[in-house]
Amino acid sequence: MGRIHHVNVVRLVGFCADGVKRALIYEFLPNESLEKYIFSKSIKDCSLSWEKLQNVALGIAKGIEYLHQAKLCSKEQSAVSMTTARGTMGYIAPEVLSRNFGNVSYKSDIYSFGMLLLEMVGGRKNIDVTMEKTSQVYFPEWVYNQLDQGEDVCIRIVEDGDTKIAKKLTIVGLWCIQWYPIDRPSMKVVIQMLEGGGNNLTMPPNPFASIDATRTNT
Repeated sequence: MGRIHHVNVVRLVGFCADGVKRALIYEFLPNESLEKYIFSKSIKDCSLSWEKLQNVALGIAKGIEYLHQAKLCSKEQSAVSMTTARGTMGYIAPEVLSRNFGNVSYKSDIYSFGMLLLEMVGGRKNIDVTMEKTSQVYFPEWVYNQLDQGEDVCIRIVEDGDTKIAKKLTIVGLWCIQWYPIDRPSMKVVIQMLEGGGNNLTMPPNPFASIDATRTNT
């Protein structure tokens, strides 16, 4: 990891292994986390324009695509085997939790990126039980229904062109969170979609249709 050098990947400077103490040391990031800007309740702190959000999303995508192409180990060593699911809830791909959905692979990163992209669009966590309308508790499903019904993604729209960018980021995010890995695009394709104007993007299949039965049972 220390040999990786890419403008969109935080550089690992070193590590500490002193007895039971373990630490990873990364380069200093003065602007802190993206979370500070997209989840802030203060209008003053929400200083990222839609164009800036689009550039941030593209930078993240390019960083992930680089990691997917980096030859850090042989193909035989790149297979992922997990005895238990690891990751942050809300971003974990379905196949990490159950092999019924497919094998864990680079497509699992695509799912996590899609969830992050939708949080950037909504300016909120994807699951927010404090929402007054129950239909808006799970943002990805609510925003899919909005677009599917021909409605605009009218979220924090300030300037002309904001709606177009918001819609593009939403559609790309929804493609990334398709339930089955085979239905998700590669990060190379994601970058192409983000760099495009968005006029030729088609709505993905409903990623929630196949989980209705699972949700009901749960």
